[in-house]
Amino acid sequence: MTTKDEIEDSSAPLVEHLAELRNRLIWSVSAFLIAMVLCFVVADPILDFLLQPIEGAMRALGNPNPVMQYTAPQEYFFTLIHISVVAGLMISFPVIGYQLWRFVAPGLYRNEKQAFLPFLLASPVLFFLGAAFAHFIVTPIAMSFFLGFADTYSVIAALVPSLGDASGVEVAAPAETTGIAIVFQGKVNETLDISLKLILAFGLCFQLPVLLTLMGKAGLATSAGLAGMRKYAIVLILVVAALVTPPDVMSQLILFVAVYPLYEVSIFLIRRIEKRREAEAKADGTWVEPEAEE
Repeated sequence: MTTKDEIEDSSAPLVEHLAELRNRLIWSVSAFLIAMVLCFVVADPILDFLLQPIEGAMRALGNPNPVMQYTAPQEYFFTLIHISVVAGLMISFPVIGYQLWRFVAPGLYRNEKQAFLPFLLASPVLFFLGAAFAHFIVTPIAMSFFLGFADTYSVIAALVPSLGDASGVEVAAPAETTGIAIVFQGKVNETLDISLKLILAFGLCFQLPVLLTLMGKAGLATSAGLAGMRKYAIVLILVVAALVTPPDVMSQLILFVAVYPLYEVSIFLIRRIEKRREAEAKADGTWVEPEAEE
């Protein structure tokens, strides 16, 4: 029969784990709040940086003075709050990841720590690579694609600049006698949402090697299995690209071209893990040759 003292002794580790979890959460939330406040102080320059792709697209389409607007008194303030939350989370992620590591590390063996730590370091690096790829390459293409429908004459003038220089005479756009002119009057928050969604989508998709390699480490995935599922992986990546990117074929194809090589890299990394595991098992004398398929 279980005594009261045994129950109290068995509950002590649980209490210690909860206290440790509370401390790690306090550090993580504090780091996030401090980073968010600091980002709010410089939210305007961050917003200017995030709006650079659409600014460049508008200037390329013949608009010398790009203007964005907001239509509610509180809209600009909450846009800055939105930026501060996202930027603060990205900046504080190393601290949050470290606190997560400190919480789970005591329960891991030495070899498990050595296996897990590189992935913890690689994850933020790959996220920032994906975010940079989205901001500097994908978003400008997407913005140019969308804004290109607004002014056909500006698109033609941008693609064929010699139209205005061939005879030394400026070519003016024909006067409109009928119809209504359709112009772009962008809202700051809507444009920012597109940029942040692309950054988040590419940052998360660039985590694919980390996820698959961890699955390979845990024995949940094999290089042969992933290689045999290439055609399904292609379809799945295309579906994800269609869901997480704006509805234009160009950005979807760019996401596919960027992510699918990461799938092949994951197969290569898992194959190396399997070869190392096989070599260690042979050295220990515990290796069992797999049965050949008939």
